Amino acid sequence: MSRKPLGKDKFGVQKVMRVKDYFGDAMGQFALNSMSTVVGQLTYFYTEKVGMAAGAIATMFIVCKIIDAFTDIIMGNIVDHTKPGKEKYRPWLLKAGIPAGIMMILMFTVPDIGDTGKLVYATITNLLLTAVFYTAMAIPYNSLMTVRTNSQEERGVMGTWRAATGYVAGMIFAIAMIPITNALGGTQSAWIKFGVVMGLLVALASLICYLSSRETATESGTVVEEVTDDEETVPFKEALVKLFHNKYWVIVLVVNLISCIIYGLSSGSGAYYCKYIFGDDNLVAVLGTIGLIPTVLGFVLVGPMIKKLGVVKTLLVSFGLGIAANILLLFTKDYFFCYALFGSINTFATIPMMCLVGVMTAMSIDYNEYKYGVRMVATANSASSFGGKVGSGIGTSLIGWILGAVGHTATAGATPAATRYAIYGFSIVLPLIFFIIMFVLVSKFDLEKTLPAMKEEVAKRKAQDQ
Repeated sequence: MSRKPLGKDKFGVQKVMRVKDYFGDAMGQFALNSMSTVVGQLTYFYTEKVGMAAGAIATMFIVCKIIDAFTDIIMGNIVDHTKPGKEKYRPWLLKAGIPAGIMMILMFTVPDIGDTGKLVYATITNLLLTAVFYTAMAIPYNSLMTVRTNSQEERGVMGTWRAATGYVAGMIFAIAMIPITNALGGTQSAWIKFGVVMGLLVALASLICYLSSRETATESGTVVEEVTDDEETVPFKEALVKLFHNKYWVIVLVVNLISCIIYGLSSGSGAYYCKYIFGDDNLVAVLGTIGLIPTVLGFVLVGPMIKKLGVVKTLLVSFGLGIAANILLLFTKDYFFCYALFGSINTFATIPMMCLVGVMTAMSIDYNEYKYGVRMVATANSASSFGGKVGSGIGTSLIGWILGAVGHTATAGATPAATRYAIYGFSIVLPLIFFIIMFVLVSKFDLEKTLPAMKEEVAKRKAQDQ
């Protein structure tokens, strides 16, 4: 029985994606977000379960993230210089995804070999997971969106599927990690057992994504609209210079960096807030469950919001909500109901950016072609990912640095005032500042209206060159 033709999008571009294609593609984001969720929880694991110093952990994280960010650039260069005739992106889903699943387990097997030994072990395992395996999978995976379809509409749907699936992965692990490990005894051994399950899921999700992905715009195995990706290779330094002269790409880079700082803060701060402000770290599961409501609403509404408002206005509305929620939370910070309510609004406010960062990056890559005649797909994605990696590292490290600065130590006694104010700072004040900065930057992104005309101009140039 033949399937209904997909037709074309509102811009006249042939569609090529069906539900199974979106699902298979989104499994890659499930694997990546599972890894990043683990890293977001490691500060709590290292300080509360392994007994490592918060300041040392914070410094370790930022060093690892800086190295990790530079490996993004290296990986982008490797991918863009793949020999013609070979697949650039798809093979890495398998090469990196399976080892990443194994490394997820080793992250928790920190041996009792003294403070220095523990720090060395934590550094090595963090670098292997984030700087090697995560990067080797993330850069090719992010680049797949640009070559998988020419339809901006389908790219938007892909972005929503990826963000939703990745967020579900993050929420599942964030909600379940502490209650389940506590139920298993709350020891390091309990965390290792949980890591085994996470590792298996990462490997399986990577395999599904590999089997369902393609590097051409195809539907039912037939190329219906070729995505040309055989452009002349641009030297690495020249590519970076061109990218930093693309103001739209720079905006995406900075906003992605800041949004990842917020993500790093929110991923790591909840356990501290529940333990030291509300007195029970098991409340993280309650907050996570409540957070499913704005998550579901966010992913349901983001599509209609984009169709009604467009990319930029959707982001401005969401960032405005984040600003308002954090201002209100400043005055109600000690009430669990208010923390849950305004935290839910914060969650909703971050979802559109999750969905649209890939779309905005693809738009800036299309602008590269208009301005320079080359798209530089992998290098553009890797350099953008550089900002994201640094951002998440800063977000995670800020928690440790701030706690270390006030002399925090894991204690069952009364919470010192300095610790409380430190937690308020990285949970409320910093996100407020970052939402304001993102609001201003995104208001300058006017490419959405001008890109269709630019694409027509590029098409005319190509026609003249033939």
